[in-house]
Amino acid sequence: MTWLPEDFVHPIYVPVPSTALHLRPIREADTAIDYPAVMGSRDRLWEIFGPAWGWPSETMTYEEDRIDLLRHEKEIAAHLSFNYALLDDKETAIFGCVYIDPPERTGSDGEVSWWVVDDLVGGEVEHALDALVPQWIAADWPFQQPRYLGRDMSWQDWIALPPAS
Repeated sequence: MTWLPEDFVHPIYVPVPSTALHLRPIREADTAIDYPAVMGSRDRLWEIFGPAWGWPSETMTYEEDRIDLLRHEKEIAAHLSFNYALLDDKETAIFGCVYIDPPERTGSDGEVSWWVVDDLVGGEVEHALDALVPQWIAADWPFQQPRYLGRDMSWQDWIALPPAS
């Protein structure tokens, strides 16, 4: 049994209301715009994701990021997990990401988390993304009990849960 129905088709373009930005599945080809976004917000991202994922390391190289994005691209194609980049209309910059993953811990059927670059924290884009993600998940994804990590449950509480079976 898989975590998604066999006939599920993942969205490929999701506009973010009230912004000129959209979400689309990340690709290896995005490394040139992903690396500066991640490393430019690395300290804050480490505070959020580091304890759970060990990411992004202080010494992450461009090549390591490229390999990571290639892994994401392959996982998306196989419906193993999803990483959506938050992009401008011309796709010349990444402003954040949304992760949709199978449950690693008990109590949910999908685990969702997201971030924006440091320059957008607390602003209109972050608020628009915060409003969009739960609505989008409810409308377009087949989850009955999605968990919004860092939102409806702290990362620390999530780490303390038993692993999903």
